[in-house]
Amino acid sequence: MRPRSDAASVATAAMKLLAVTGAAFGLAIAACGAAAQSAPTPPAQPASGPGGADYRHRDVMGTSYGGGRNQFWLFEPANPTPKQAPVIVFSHGWGGVDPAPYRAWIDHIVRRGNIVVYPRFQTDNRTPPREFTLNAIAAVRAALDVLRNDPNRVPADLGRFALVGHSIGGALSANLAALAARAGLPPPRAVMSVEPGKTWNLTRLIAFPLEDLSAVPRDTLLLAVAGDRDRIARDVDARRIYHETTQVPPQNKNLVLVASDYYGSPPLEAHHFAPLARRGAAAPQTSEGRRPGVLRERLEERRAARGDIVDNRLPEARDEDELPDVAIAAATAPDALDFYAFWKLFDALTDAAFYGRNREYALGNTPQQRYMGAWSDGRPVRELIVLDRP
Repeated sequence: MRPRSDAASVATAAMKLLAVTGAAFGLAIAACGAAAQSAPTPPAQPASGPGGADYRHRDVMGTSYGGGRNQFWLFEPANPTPKQAPVIVFSHGWGGVDPAPYRAWIDHIVRRGNIVVYPRFQTDNRTPPREFTLNAIAAVRAALDVLRNDPNRVPADLGRFALVGHSIGGALSANLAALAARAGLPPPRAVMSVEPGKTWNLTRLIAFPLEDLSAVPRDTLLLAVAGDRDRIARDVDARRIYHETTQVPPQNKNLVLVASDYYGSPPLEAHHFAPLARRGAAAPQTSEGRRPGVLRERLEERRAARGDIVDNRLPEARDEDELPDVAIAAATAPDALDFYAFWKLFDALTDAAFYGRNREYALGNTPQQRYMGAWSDGRPVRELIVLDRP
């Protein structure tokens, strides 16, 4: 038999090595895949209670009125149609001129038996923030006129009136509460400001003016909610709202921090866009909150498309200088942060204000307020943090 050359022997050995290492690599990939599949999953929506799925109405009817900065939407419960319903004003974040990024939360509120008014208050991102409050007041007053005068609308129970908002809408909700009496709006029984801001950004012309919050009535139930991974609004304005609502006694308000939890898959990250949730969208495996630079890129693309001068020599903006444009943020399906934090807290706050029940799920640093459900292996999700001495 003719002996093999050295080169052939080396080639054969190399092929065997590749086969072995390839098999090992494949086993490693399979192990990683199995580990990912076995990772604990977040808790699903509870069947009942605040944040739960025990809805009184099957459908939501949405109608748009007007246009531009005074446009508003009405969302009403249907199937069955109630004889009357409380009114919730839902104020969006910067750029949220269409309610789509918030529809999961809006539909949840409405299917519980409430009418939601969604005021637009800005034509686009060039509307000055100093105009937002007056625009919102005009839109809400117009919406209440429709509810009073249109026999085809669900009759409004204006004795049960509440405000909730996210981002700049969170600060706006506080303003509406302070100005309600002067503006001819019903007195708000409950107010929740979620990741509010920003009043403190002086490097851009987007600072939002906060009203004198000492005018918020004493009997208002109030929550100011921040996210521990919110690198845009942080907790600056949540603290301002808590401290400056001086008429509201401590037992009627809390400052709450939503804690992130990376134990399972997908992780629960309380970044600035965590309260956004569209209907029917799949939740991504990576969060937009970990990629603040993407926002800057998209904003620069928009400026360039408008013909604005984009100076690429400028240093990368700090996270807190980003425009928190909800229209360009990735909006996920609702998750445990919605069910057990944002949705639960507001459900319970309005239940307590309107009907005298479920207060322990909204206020008081109770176990029910802090509880965030459990991962699929039984480990509790990190609790909400209620700051007793904010």
